[in-house]
Amino acid sequence: MKSRFGLSVALATPVDENDAIAIDAMIKHARHCLDAGCASVTLFGTTGEGCSVGTAEREKVLDALLEAGISGQQIVMGVLVDAAEDAACQARSALEKGVRNILLAPPSYFKNVSDNGVFNWFSSVFKMLSGSACDIILYNLPSMTMVPLSLEFVGRLRTAFPEIVVGVKDSSGDWSYTERLLAAHRDLIILVGDERHLAKAVRLGGQGAISGMANFLPAEVRAMAVEGRDDERAERLVEELLKYPVIPAVKALVARLTGDGRWLVPRAPLVALEPKERSALESAYDALFLSKDA
Repeated sequence: MKSRFGLSVALATPVDENDAIAIDAMIKHARHCLDAGCASVTLFGTTGEGCSVGTAEREKVLDALLEAGISGQQIVMGVLVDAAEDAACQARSALEKGVRNILLAPPSYFKNVSDNGVFNWFSSVFKMLSGSACDIILYNLPSMTMVPLSLEFVGRLRTAFPEIVVGVKDSSGDWSYTERLLAAHRDLIILVGDERHLAKAVRLGGQGAISGMANFLPAEVRAMAVEGRDDERAERLVEELLKYPVIPAVKALVARLTGDGRWLVPRAPLVALEPKERSALESAYDALFLSKDA
């Protein structure tokens, strides 16, 4: 039986001047987050710009992390694609290399699809995975996918595939939904993506988080995700981040704290924060966490 999930950093993805993934910086940052208390790193989720990273690239990065001594049980792989065949291919490759979990988002190109249609898509992925199918965490992120995973849908998929579906990452930002999810599915690993709700979710039985803020606040977010400890400063920083496009904002803070400019620039179609925006965000971070009064 696997241990409690704990905190996984939703690892950001640095790119060099040629738009290639800066694997050395990624390995260094992954080690830093693990040393700071994260139980695992999640590669190529939303914060990691998974939709902008191709299959060959993600395999190259995964192989590099494993070769660097980061174990498969310290890695979660995000899969955010529309074709069931592509989802199965990416998931199979990662699972065969021993990753802890697959964070699997629903297909998102087609909007206003039925629960039956989404159920059929997941069923197709699991059928293609065949004997490799296991350790799947469903990814509920309706603000991006426009495909909400209802409580009834989660229950239906769990009932149909009890040996495959093990959890849900809820990044809906809807506390009412999160609370009902925790009450209805205590047999699942429930993870919370919105740090403003994280500590109270853990106190109600949540098993932790996959968190973008753990890129620059690993110790603070770990206390929320593992101990259920409230942190008003972290919650206030979420509000500051939400004033900007979140992925470039996260990368800006990682760049600031590492001193490595390769973290600054996201892949197209995203663009980096403007210098004025970056300065304002850095000032907010400093006031919350680096000032004498923090």
